[in-house]
Amino acid sequence: MKIGIIGVGKMASAIIQGLKTTDHEVIISGSSLARSKEIAEQLEVAYAQSHQDLIDSVDLVILGIKPQMFEKVLAPLSIDKPILSMAAGITLERLASMSKQDLPLIRIMPNINAQILKSSTAICANEHVSDDLFTEAKAIVESFGTAFVIAEKDFDTFTALAGSSPAYIYLFIEALAKAGVKYGLPKDQALAIVAQTVMASSQNLIEGSDTPHDLIDKICSPGGTTIAGLLDLEKTGLTASVISSIDATIEKAKQL
Repeated sequence: MKIGIIGVGKMASAIIQGLKTTDHEVIISGSSLARSKEIAEQLEVAYAQSHQDLIDSVDLVILGIKPQMFEKVLAPLSIDKPILSMAAGITLERLASMSKQDLPLIRIMPNINAQILKSSTAICANEHVSDDLFTEAKAIVESFGTAFVIAEKDFDTFTALAGSSPAYIYLFIEALAKAGVKYGLPKDQALAIVAQTVMASSQNLIEGSDTPHDLIDKICSPGGTTIAGLLDLEKTGLTASVISSIDATIEKAKQL
């Protein structure tokens, strides 16, 4: 499949790195011809002379443009190819209103971990997408991480849980590292310890059969240090605070 990408920011660049591990041919078109040439050289892919030239020569169009630029960029274009959009807040219905109504449309929501080909990405499609095309789109997503087939009505929740939550996780990691500094560890060493522990703890959960509660119970010895720390976290409202942050994220997403 020949895949064209219009708009090549950080996320699209990360996706291209994943696509380069596949047999797909990639061509890009940036904000200007000069910018297209520059990015194409950096990413070692082909570039089109214009957005329309790209559309006319590919099998699938990936839109990597910012949500606020959609109407301005799409208005002068004639798109007759399946579209895959990664823009936050742009629903399939809204995308259909800006393009031909009967086009196959796919929506994805990747996260920052696409830059290491470990993105958690939501994917959904409209009724014009065939099973074969959806399978192909899912494979594209899996070239830069893990695909989760999600109903579009749940995309805001997914955005909070997978798109925004890395920032909250980094804040938690930073807090633990600061605690290590408080008690005498160098910051870089404390950060390395915490990051490795978080990564291994996640892998333990993914690869094993235990639930988070099971693992918590295994770590907590009666009358021990861990249960003392956990009770203090609950006293200061960690669970309620985390859920509240997700509430705020989802509410903001609905306003976009």
